[in-house]
Amino acid sequence: MSIEIKAPTFPESVQEGSIATWHKQPGETVFRDDLLVDIETDKVVLEVVAPTDGILAKTLKEEGAIVLSNEVIALINEGAAAASVVEVKEEPVENNGQEKTASPSARKLASEQNVDLQAVTGSGKDGRITKEDVAHVGGSGIPEVQADSRTTASSSISIPVGDRIEKRVPMTRMRARIADRLLQVTQTTAMLTTFNEVDMHKIMDLRSEFKDEFSKIHPGARLGFMGFFVRAATEALKRFPSVNASIDGSDVIYHGYQDIGVAVSTEKGLVVPVLRNAENMSIADVERTIAELGAKARDGKLTMEEMTGGTFTITNGGVFGSLLSTPILNPPQAAILGMHSIKERPVAENGSVVIRPMMNLALSYDHRIIDGREAVSFLVAIKEMIENPAKILLEI
Repeated sequence: MSIEIKAPTFPESVQEGSIATWHKQPGETVFRDDLLVDIETDKVVLEVVAPTDGILAKTLKEEGAIVLSNEVIALINEGAAAASVVEVKEEPVENNGQEKTASPSARKLASEQNVDLQAVTGSGKDGRITKEDVAHVGGSGIPEVQADSRTTASSSISIPVGDRIEKRVPMTRMRARIADRLLQVTQTTAMLTTFNEVDMHKIMDLRSEFKDEFSKIHPGARLGFMGFFVRAATEALKRFPSVNASIDGSDVIYHGYQDIGVAVSTEKGLVVPVLRNAENMSIADVERTIAELGAKARDGKLTMEEMTGGTFTITNGGVFGSLLSTPILNPPQAAILGMHSIKERPVAENGSVVIRPMMNLALSYDHRIIDGREAVSFLVAIKEMIENPAKILLEI
């Protein structure tokens, strides 16, 4: 019996993908949950796993080929051929004198989640333990399609030093999509940037005083600067709705919620996971969620849903040492806030010159729907809240 292996269902924002790597070749024995192929889309690399035991009979798409949502890409012959080599492929698990077997993916997941396989009841053929069995015991659902952390050929380039050598490497789909979107922004928006500077000393003093206590009370959260900026941005967006708007054809859409995208740099390119309903999140919620999304981004585990949408974006080039930059809009959003590195500078304060840790802020915005007055006022509002953190808590 032949079983069709299909590409995953892509969301509306993703039109197609391409075959990145086949991990199994025609004629090879495969087991349920074995990784068959990586499919690279504009945003993530997706894994497609075997739905059952059998032999990979045929691959219908070569590496590099374009695939559409739910398109058939391979065929598996389900039968006894795979079962005949189960003992070679799977290791026995001691269970009170009785032997059980576990698939390689089940063993890997059990190791990652510290699950004792002896406590797992197998639901597979002849009591074999599957990945779903381990996931159920571990308390987490494991989807059939996951983002992958593997790097592609263009993400790690090695060129000998001292020779006049050129190496031509095709762009990954993600890098090509990023290039297209950046070019689209410059051609289709009236982008303008306004700048300001913010005195960070009160935020830094607050952070130094409470960061240890904050981490103890809020496990998984570390008190950083991004939590304050996200909270300040959500409050400012409430005051200036056009900064939180977007253009759809000849219409302007005003969003009654604040979904804040936070730019994260990965080996494969820049991704922007989204904090949903950031206006309802505390600083601890923001820091914890950013930490979780950042880890998933670096591991290539972000889902499509976690990267789509968003009404406003914050990017922090300061972590790389950037002193000043002009961030590019993330369409269809109308504005993006750029944070930069903190440098001590002499500033005038109450008629005296003092040394303060200063950060440059940049707000790029679409001048078609945001006037200069609104953009400048928005940035000043963020500046005032950061320089006086009590205003964030009091929402004034």
